[in-house]
Amino acid sequence: MRNLKRSFWAILAVLTVLWLIAEPSVFQSATFFALRGAMMQLSGILAIGCMSVAMILALRPRWPESWLGGLDKMYRLHKWLGITALVVAIVHWLWAKGPRWAVGWGLLERPARGARPPIENPIAAAFADLRGSAESLGEWAFYAAVVLIALALIQYFPYRLFYKTHRLLALAYLVLVFHAVVLIRFSYWTSPLGWVMAVLLGCGTWASVVVLLRRVGAGRQVKGRITLLEYYPGVRALETEIEVPHGWPGHKAGQFAFATSDASEGAHPYTIASSWRAENPGITFITKELGDHTSRLREKLRAGQEVKVEGPYGCFTFDDDCPHQIWIGGGIGITPFVARMKHMAMQKGAPDWPDAQTVDLFHTTADVDEEALGKLAADARSADVRLLVLIDARDGHLTGERVRHAAPQWREASIWFCGPAGFGEALKRDFAAHDFPVNWRFHQELFAMR
Repeated sequence: MRNLKRSFWAILAVLTVLWLIAEPSVFQSATFFALRGAMMQLSGILAIGCMSVAMILALRPRWPESWLGGLDKMYRLHKWLGITALVVAIVHWLWAKGPRWAVGWGLLERPARGARPPIENPIAAAFADLRGSAESLGEWAFYAAVVLIALALIQYFPYRLFYKTHRLLALAYLVLVFHAVVLIRFSYWTSPLGWVMAVLLGCGTWASVVVLLRRVGAGRQVKGRITLLEYYPGVRALETEIEVPHGWPGHKAGQFAFATSDASEGAHPYTIASSWRAENPGITFITKELGDHTSRLREKLRAGQEVKVEGPYGCFTFDDDCPHQIWIGGGIGITPFVARMKHMAMQKGAPDWPDAQTVDLFHTTADVDEEALGKLAADARSADVRLLVLIDARDGHLTGERVRHAAPQWREASIWFCGPAGFGEALKRDFAAHDFPVNWRFHQELFAMR
C-alpha cells in the first residue's frame, strides 16, 4: 500500500510541478480571467493525465505489478486515478462554465478583447481553427465519462453491465484526447510538460484502442476445459477443476486468474486454489455464490465445457524469510491458503520456503460444510500447518487479541490476510496499535476489481 499511495501522489505532483515550470508567471495573474485560464489548463492537464495512466493500467501490464504489490493493488490505483480524474474534470468544467454564468447574471464583467495578432505557426493556427469543435466534443465526452465512472463506482450495478459500459470509457477518452491536444496551451508542447503529456496521451490512446478491440490480456490467455465440478451446499461454493494443456506458464500459490465461461459476462477474477504441476497441467477455482454471476455458475457450467483463462496475476505468494507465518482466511478468502498448503504438501521433500518456518492458519466462517472443512483439515495435516477453525455462530468473531493469544510468536511472524476488506483493515489497525510493523509484514489481498 505504501508504494500505491506514493505512486498516486507522485503522478499528481509531477504533473503539477511540470505545469508550474511551463507556467512560471501563474502567481502574477493580474485579473480573475487570467487566473481562470491558468486554472483551466492545470485542471485539464491533471484530469487527462490521471485518466491516461488509468487507461494504461486497464491493460493489466506486467511491469508495475511487483512495485505496486500485485494486480489487485494496481486496480486500486486505477480506481483512485479514475475518481481523481472525475473530480478534477468537474473542477475544470466549473472553471469553464462558472465565470460565463457569472457574466450572464451580471456578477462579473467580461474583459474587453483587443485585436488578436495573426498566428504564424501553421500547427498552432490549425489548432486554433479546431477550438470550437474540441470544446463542444470535449464537453459531451465529459458528460459521458461522468456517467460511466459513476456507474463503475455503484457496486449494485450488475457486473455484466459494468463490463460492457466501462469499455465505453475508452471511446470517451479518445474524444478527450482530441480536446486536450487542441486546447492545451500551444507553448506547453515545447516544454517538459508537453513531452510528458505527449507520451501519456500516446500510450493512453494505444491502450484505448486495445480496450475497444477487446484485446486486454490477450497474450496471457489460454483455452481450458472443465474436468470436474463439485458443489458444497453448506458454504454455497463451487469447486471447478480446469485442464489447461497448452500455454499456461504455471502459477504460484496465492495468485489469481481471470476466467471467462460466458462472453456476454466477460472475465471474472478468481483466486487459484491449486498448486501447479507441469506434468498434470490444471487449475482449480473455488467460487462462492455472492452475486448474480456466481450464483448461476452451478447451473451454467458443465464438465467438458471450454473456458478461457488469463493470468496468472498477483503477488500474494507467501514469499518472506520470517520464522513464522500467520494466515487468516475469512470465508471464501481461504482459497489462496488451500493452494499454498497443496504446494507445501507436494514440495515437502524439497521445500522452497525457509527451513523450520511454521504456519498457523485461522479460518473464520459464517457458513459450515463438513465435507469442505474435512478437506481443509486434510490439506493442513499434509502441509504441517496448524489449523484453527472459528465458526461465527459457535465461536464468535476472530479478533487481533485472539490471534495473538493463539499464536504467541506473532511478533516474529508475517501475517497474510485474505477475506472481507473491512475485516482485514480492522485487524491491521489492531496489530498496528500493538507496534506490529504492518507496512512490512501485514499482507492483504485487495480483491475488488471495480
